[in-house]
Amino acid sequence: MAVSRSYDMNKLHKRLRRLAGQAIIDYGMIGDGDRVMVCLSGGKDSYTLLDILMSLQQNAPVRFELVAVNLDQKQPGFPEHVLPDYLEAQGVPYQILERDTYSVVKRLTPEGKTFCPVCSRLRRGALYEHARRIGATRIALGHHADDIVETLFLNLFYGARLAAMPPKLLSDDGRHVVIRPLAYCREKDIARWAEHRAFPIIPCNLCGSQEQLARVAVKEMLAGWDRSHPGRVQKIARALRNVQPSHLMDPSLFDFAGLEIEGAADSRPDAMVQLVNL
Repeated sequence: MAVSRSYDMNKLHKRLRRLAGQAIIDYGMIGDGDRVMVCLSGGKDSYTLLDILMSLQQNAPVRFELVAVNLDQKQPGFPEHVLPDYLEAQGVPYQILERDTYSVVKRLTPEGKTFCPVCSRLRRGALYEHARRIGATRIALGHHADDIVETLFLNLFYGARLAAMPPKLLSDDGRHVVIRPLAYCREKDIARWAEHRAFPIIPCNLCGSQEQLARVAVKEMLAGWDRSHPGRVQKIARALRNVQPSHLMDPSLFDFAGLEIEGAADSRPDAMVQLVNL
């Protein structure tokens, strides 16, 4: 039995490594000489991200540096010793940032509203500034395929936008490259790996206190699909890499107005402009 479990975990580790490595290659996430700041929250996803990147670092064809960074947001009861103890044991360079964003989030969030928008904005600003300070060329986040698909449906249902999380992006100010090496990995695999590795998980009491988040509803919907239609969520994730702008409805992505039989003259667009202006 123990041999079988060891075999299964070895296969799981290889799958996570392979998928993360493929995402890194496909999107040019890490290059020779990069200094990668791994944002470590204390959750299963960021622990797995650091774990897999450390594993890939050992035999990658390029040389890159890792530094783990945790933002201590001063939430009441936050166990400050857990991450330093773990990172010391792993022998990975790390830094702990102390910013009392908890009080700010509680003060700025109206009664009944979710904390996430304010919290994520403050957290992102602090991490971006620290990345600049330490000369990090990449900021690595632990979002996985399920997060990306959930964001797609959140934007679709609540924002009327067809958008998800990109595996690699340039920050709004153009000064930081953010990467998501776990973009091809499923959450259930990450959860199994985290359990196997016995990561010292630190729950987020701020977000966890709001059970009616829209993301929870979307997550439950996708979990139901996983049970009744295995493979559906993975297909949706793959569809995000197989987009056909000509089969959507965004005229900024495809020239529908100019789509005509070759050589044919057409005055309809001008006529319609006149009609709209009547």
